[in-house]
Amino acid sequence: MKLYYSPGAGSLTPHIALHEAGLAFEHVLASTKTHKLEDGTDYYSINPLGYVPLLALDDGTRLTEIPAIVQYIADQAPAKKLAPANGTLARYQMQSLLNFIGTELHKGFGPLFNPDTPTDYKAQASKRLLGRLEWIDGQLAGKQYLMGDPYTVADGYLFNVTNWARLVKVDISHLANLAAFRARVAARPAVQAAMKHEGLLK
Repeated sequence: MKLYYSPGAGSLTPHIALHEAGLAFEHVLASTKTHKLEDGTDYYSINPLGYVPLLALDDGTRLTEIPAIVQYIADQAPAKKLAPANGTLARYQMQSLLNFIGTELHKGFGPLFNPDTPTDYKAQASKRLLGRLEWIDGQLAGKQYLMGDPYTVADGYLFNVTNWARLVKVDISHLANLAAFRARVAARPAVQAAMKHEGLLK
C-alpha cells in the first residue's frame, strides 16, 4: 500500500492507524502547497481533488476520506481491535464519532487556516469550533478514549485535528479531559513513530 501524505495534515490520522495496525506501507510525500510529489509528478493526476490523504491499495484501488481509510486499515488487522466489529452498534457509534470529527472539527478548522477569511468570521468560526471541542471534552469525562477503554482509529483522528488548535490560536488549555486524552494518545508508540516520520517530533 502507499499512503500519500503531507506533514501534520489530516493524513497523520491514517499514518498513525497504519502503524497501530502493523501493516506494511510506503510513504509518499504529496505537498499540499505545490501539489507535486518529490519526483515531480503532478499529484492532481493521482487525486483530482488535490488533497491528502489517499491510500493506494496493492491492486491499484485508491481510497480517499479519512473515516473510510482508517476503517479499511482497522479491518485489515482485526486482531488489533482498532475498530469494533462490523454490524455492531459500537461500530456505528465509532462511525458517528469519525463523522463528527470530520465535519464539525476538521472542517471547523478550515476557515481559521485560510488567510482570506474575514476577521469577524474567523472570530465566529473560532467560537463555534470551541463549542464543539467543549462537547468532545465532556464526552471524554471518565474515559481513557472516545469509546471508553479501547483505543480506536477515531482517537487518532481526534488527536490529529486537535493538534491544530495551537496553530490557529484556539485556546483549549481549560479542557482537562481533552488534555489528558491527548497526552495518552501522544505517548502511544505508533503515534510517536508517525509523528517522527513527518518531522513533528524530534
